[in-house]
Amino acid sequence: MTSACSPLSVFATFTPKDAAKVEGRGSRYAQGARGGVDVYAPPIAHGAAPVAVFFYGGSWDSGRRQDYGWAARALAAQGFLTIVPDYRLYPEVRFPSFLDDCAQAVRWATDHAAELGGDPRRLVLVGHSAGAYNAAMLALDPRYLAAAGVAPGAIKAWVGLSGPYAFLPLDGPITRRTFGEASDLEATQPTRYARADAPPAFLATGDKDTTVFPRNTRKLAAALREAGARVEERHYAGLDHAGTVLALSRLFRRKSALLADMTAFLKSAVGA
Repeated sequence: MTSACSPLSVFATFTPKDAAKVEGRGSRYAQGARGGVDVYAPPIAHGAAPVAVFFYGGSWDSGRRQDYGWAARALAAQGFLTIVPDYRLYPEVRFPSFLDDCAQAVRWATDHAAELGGDPRRLVLVGHSAGAYNAAMLALDPRYLAAAGVAPGAIKAWVGLSGPYAFLPLDGPITRRTFGEASDLEATQPTRYARADAPPAFLATGDKDTTVFPRNTRKLAAALREAGARVEERHYAGLDHAGTVLALSRLFRRKSALLADMTAFLKSAVGA
């Protein structure tokens, strides 16, 4: 479990941060300890900003929105009203309950973005690791957002950083405990939902990733291309699993063009 003295918390406390306005901290999209969101706005408003919902990783059993303010600030500094939700974790829940939470957080974003300076008609999803899986499932399988009352076509683009998208058979403790009770294991795989009308996808991985191997990115990108969807696939030399999200930070972004590449893709998709 991520704690206040974890390495990530220390990094979040002391790393240099981009300028942003904290528009909402601890707002609620759901009741309970894991139903909160933090909101970061661009430092200077130039009309209603496109909206990014950022899902952090942590093997579906750890993570706190407070430890990702630096990542949200990086997106806000690029012009996105950025919303970071918590979501319920194992062992409290298993698949698909954390996806239901993420969908409710997106619904909150569509309901409240305008009052916070954002344009809910230009909504994108960004996720790292387990959060990239969450973003993929919400973007590709329309059932989750529909159940939360989000209009079809609301997601204009999405980003997956080092995500697990094709992990059958379940051969590790994390996936077995998280997905092992699913009645249809194939339905847990983002690759199953590749379709021509899927939102444009930016899929990035590091060639040094030995936690979620780059083959996951290759397989989903190939499935999306074969289906006729727009996808940009990037493999970054020298980055490991954590490196793709750390590349958003001021401390590490000079080592990689990932932030610039990702935000250029998203801005193109939303017309920013």
